[in-house]
Amino acid sequence: GYAKHPNHGGVVMVGLGCEMNQIDWLLDAYGLKQSPTFQTMNIQSVAGLQKTIEMGVKKVREMLPIVNAAQRTLCPASELKVALQCGGSDAWSGITANPALGEACDLLVAQGGTGVLAETPEIYGAEHLLTERVIDRATGDRLIGLINWWEDYTARNRGSMDNNPSPGNKKGGLTTILEKSLGAAAKGGTTPLTGVYKYAEPVRARGFTFMDSPGYDPASVTGQIAGGCNLVCFTTGRGSAFGSKPAPTIKLSTNTAMYERMVDDMDINCGDIIAGSATIQSKGREIYELFLRVASGEASKSEAQGLGDYEFVPWQIGAVM
Repeated sequence: GYAKHPNHGGVVMVGLGCEMNQIDWLLDAYGLKQSPTFQTMNIQSVAGLQKTIEMGVKKVREMLPIVNAAQRTLCPASELKVALQCGGSDAWSGITANPALGEACDLLVAQGGTGVLAETPEIYGAEHLLTERVIDRATGDRLIGLINWWEDYTARNRGSMDNNPSPGNKKGGLTTILEKSLGAAAKGGTTPLTGVYKYAEPVRARGFTFMDSPGYDPASVTGQIAGGCNLVCFTTGRGSAFGSKPAPTIKLSTNTAMYERMVDDMDINCGDIIAGSATIQSKGREIYELFLRVASGEASKSEAQGLGDYEFVPWQIGAVM
């Protein structure tokens, strides 16, 4: 997903040479072909780490004139695929930022765009709010199948699906996973659920969709970007310094006090909904318009800070042998 991501101007894929995920297999499996802006190499074949680094730098330099020649062109909003995320949630999340993001998602869907909700453990107990919106029985069955898988997955690892909220969530006023899930589900707006996807699977349906992922934000966003999301919108009540690449992150504050403390990190304050100076609808429109500006080149706060280099965290499922 990352290798084919539209936000990448060029890609150099590097392997050791004897690992299970062989580059040749990946190319065949995902229909990838080498080109002037897509190159591969193995450390063992190149003859060592330092030579590989030098060759990688050379390959990137050769790509730069091609990438720099790219011209920005007008694109419809329907080409936007937005990852809907939350982290460090508080009691205001389900009242302000999450439903405002849901309103923005509805506006995006109305233009033919796509919203991708994730974090399966954090819709637990609220999945009925999504299944009643599915376009067909098969889509609903896929979502319930994910819930059942997670119940088995946590039980096998001697965990529990209600092992939530986190200490930070509790300090923010959330007392149960049900409260947290009801708020988290609000990020998906009100339109029909058109597709349910495995982790990092290409999201092909337009409209409001769901992707299976853990609740751990970096791992979840990694899957959404691999699935094709070219923008991330992240709500937070306790505060967050999250950022992502190659899809930039927009951060929404649920309350004004945190926004004022972390104004260098927050893109939009949704606390004015509490004060009565904004509505869910007006704030949703503000968020949607920021989608368009960031997609057009305006830097979000996290993007301007250069965040995202270390947030590539694929979900490792099962035993590591």
